[in-house]
Amino acid sequence: MVLIPYRFVWPYGGRAVYISGSFTGWTQWPMTPIEGCPTVFQTICSLPPGYHQFKFVVDGEWRHDEHHPFITSSIGTVNTILLTHESEHLQAMLSPQVSPSGPVSMDVENEVFQQVVRVSDTISPESSPMISKSDLRNSRDRVSEFLSKHLAYELLPESGRVIALDVELPVKQAFHIFHEQGISMAPLWDFSKGKFVGVLSAQDFILIMKELRRHGSNLTEEELETHTISAWKEAKSYLNGQTNGPGRVISRGLVHAGPDDSLKEVVLRILESGFATIPILHSSSVDGSNPHLLHLASLSGVLKCICRFFKHSPSSLSVLQFPLSAVPLGSWAPKIGEPNQRPLAIMRSNASLSAALNLLIQARVSAIPIVDDNDSLVDVYSRSDITSLAKDRIYTHINLEETTIHQALQYRDDPFSPYGYHNQRCHMCLRSDPLHKVLEKLSQPGVRRLVVVEAGSKRVEGIVSLTDVFQFLLGS
Repeated sequence: MVLIPYRFVWPYGGRAVYISGSFTGWTQWPMTPIEGCPTVFQTICSLPPGYHQFKFVVDGEWRHDEHHPFITSSIGTVNTILLTHESEHLQAMLSPQVSPSGPVSMDVENEVFQQVVRVSDTISPESSPMISKSDLRNSRDRVSEFLSKHLAYELLPESGRVIALDVELPVKQAFHIFHEQGISMAPLWDFSKGKFVGVLSAQDFILIMKELRRHGSNLTEEELETHTISAWKEAKSYLNGQTNGPGRVISRGLVHAGPDDSLKEVVLRILESGFATIPILHSSSVDGSNPHLLHLASLSGVLKCICRFFKHSPSSLSVLQFPLSAVPLGSWAPKIGEPNQRPLAIMRSNASLSAALNLLIQARVSAIPIVDDNDSLVDVYSRSDITSLAKDRIYTHINLEETTIHQALQYRDDPFSPYGYHNQRCHMCLRSDPLHKVLEKLSQPGVRRLVVVEAGSKRVEGIVSLTDVFQFLLGS
């Protein structure tokens, strides 16, 4: 008899999860959590071709997966699958590892097992439900209505601190403040003008590092001691060609919002500016003088408001119930023979730091998944990681071409840092995860993106950022 290896997944959490079906005689077979994704349980069973019914037992309660085909039978609601002979070629390869009498543990780490998971993934684009245009339109209308009716004031915390920098501060001091305070962006205050005039971000430090290493550059390491932020901003404008005639720099206004602006206005300004955050300013004067810096608004803060509002009425936002694979969202690794309109930028850990910084700038991405030779996720290098080079003045003697990403990540992951060990910055999800779970993860403080990995092997399949989410929700 031909047996087909089939992977069953329960991605909705629980303490103890079992599968029971017509192929088990309705006895319960244990499922194991995925390493790195403790709320996702899975197992592989060898099944004969044909029609099968099954259910899950989660913490002693009978459950079925509403995102897969199901019927109502004499034993209640059950999921169904229909297997054909199309996977017969797997049997010869799998026979030493897969027993027809029981499930295969997901703890098995070998090449053959990883091939099974990849070929027999039940959440493939062909089998997953796709969201309809009407569901998508209705969901977007509800999100847009919510954002339009709620104000930026709701983003303000009861207490907290916001760091702003004097525009005349030396760049070197700003670099160290970013590292010591664990921040990646700060508004700039000009005392002579009595107002906020811009922001300094981690990307500025990437450009400074590249300019320092550029042959013939006028910016030297000694000049960082006295080179002010305002002088850098002016030099940056010249480098980018943002001038209007000889000697005149085009002044770009500060992108900000007020507490009475709608959340939709906040989101649109963040998306249009390309910044991760924008300041919320308030002035009691009619002319806007002497503004007070109240908060730095981020997309994750707005997303938290959305999740909180729709949490108790998920049916009113149907898009949240669909798996990630059914939603046109994020950047994905292309499949063989398929074009990819949004290429997924990944790098190996032995690539140079210079190459990583160039990719961050040229590809206009905020982070790069770092993978091993099997394309399995190892870590993530983001723009804000450049600030770790301020530690012990590493930036004064580092060679960007000779330093590998692996070494750069070691500079970042300092267990004695006042802001803790950074391993938890590598956040993952599965393409089978429902969208509401993806959004809940992204709404957590400090989470700006999720790397979509393959269950078991952790091969990188895609990446979903906060920017992707709001462009999708707003249809922009």
